[in-house]
Amino acid sequence: MDRLKEKFLKKATVEADNVKQFIAQYGEQKLGEYNVAQVYQGMRGMVGLITETSKLDPEEGIRFRGYTIPELREKLPKAPNGTEPLPEGIFYLMLMGELPSQEDVDDITNNWARRSIVPRHVFDTLDSLPANTHPMTEFSIGAMAMQTESLFAAAYKKGINKKDYWDYVYEDSMNLIARLPRLAAYIYRRKYKNNEHIEPDPKLDWAANLAHMMGYDLFDVKRLMRLYLTIHVDHEGGNVSAHTTHLVGSALSDPYLSFAAGMNGLAGPLHGLANQEVLSWIMELKRELGGGLPTKEQIADYIKKTLAEGRVVPGYGHAVLRKTDPRFLAQQDFYKRYIKHDDLCEIVQMIYEVAPPILQSTGKIKNPWPNVDAHSGVLLTHFGIVENDFYTVLFGVSRSLGVLASLIWDRVLGFPIERPGSMTTEALQKKFGVVKAVS
Repeated sequence: MDRLKEKFLKKATVEADNVKQFIAQYGEQKLGEYNVAQVYQGMRGMVGLITETSKLDPEEGIRFRGYTIPELREKLPKAPNGTEPLPEGIFYLMLMGELPSQEDVDDITNNWARRSIVPRHVFDTLDSLPANTHPMTEFSIGAMAMQTESLFAAAYKKGINKKDYWDYVYEDSMNLIARLPRLAAYIYRRKYKNNEHIEPDPKLDWAANLAHMMGYDLFDVKRLMRLYLTIHVDHEGGNVSAHTTHLVGSALSDPYLSFAAGMNGLAGPLHGLANQEVLSWIMELKRELGGGLPTKEQIADYIKKTLAEGRVVPGYGHAVLRKTDPRFLAQQDFYKRYIKHDDLCEIVQMIYEVAPPILQSTGKIKNPWPNVDAHSGVLLTHFGIVENDFYTVLFGVSRSLGVLASLIWDRVLGFPIERPGSMTTEALQKKFGVVKAVS
């Protein structure tokens, strides 16, 4: 049993008992009353999930096990001479509920390096796909192709005690996380770099190795990749990718199947694909305004034009947040600290200044502030990663840490299959005495 797994088992045993006692004592208590509109509007605001890894507050922003992003940038262990946290550290925090030591993080780095070999048939599967296949489709298919390696699926087929489910889910999750940088880099080099691949460097950490295998060995790119893969890891349990992973996992589908399902959700334009759309919109803005650096007035006019055409300003607004996304601010700080000047990044700053009051003035938008997608693409572009339809794959590599840490906890706590009730519109109308009009 590896060191992290042994520590997790000790903690999880205590926590599982705590949850059982809590349900036994408070299981019948009501959390609140919901209205008909919430039932129709995507269950927004309805508490229906337990997610231990992070919590999104409308005013405070995201907290990971109680820690804010600025706190994590300061407190989490870093690579030698590094200034941004290692994603291994936030995975440990989400899984264990406590800040890791440098030794804890180094142990995970080495653990993932040992597990990182991707079976040859996965690459063969990807090579059989048409060249114009979207990178997120390839990423999902690659994760599915690795399902042949699932220890949980094999053990379940033989017959195992449900108390041992978590053990095999842990092993699958650690193997899958370890292999995702190799999978993502293979997709990138196959699609954009003439199918010329770069072998992993066992001396590098998880995020730096991804940058290296993609072909970017500059110190600042590795620094950005560490930040990027840290701030995208989780956003509590109700977002599409996290909820889908949990939902599919609740059927006892193994982590490969569950994660692939979550990635199919992340690929949607209203979820992870938004980072691709933000950069496309900014490039379109720049072209229509003649290239170069526009003025704030020109940007304001372009935003109004976008809204008048019935379109949205991508990267602005959030289903829960009612303030500037702290993940946006972390990327803004990265730009000011390490880059100093870049036209696209300057445009992002100007949009940040002029967009909120314009959006607020419409009276239709509850949150006129930028989210994480409003900044991520331009930072990647600055360092030469210009293939914007690949950005969501990077998002997916990061999101694996949160959704799979949660999946391990789901099995430790013995959560049942998710099966909410539903009603027809007619049944709801009858409940409120509405008489249906006869046509």
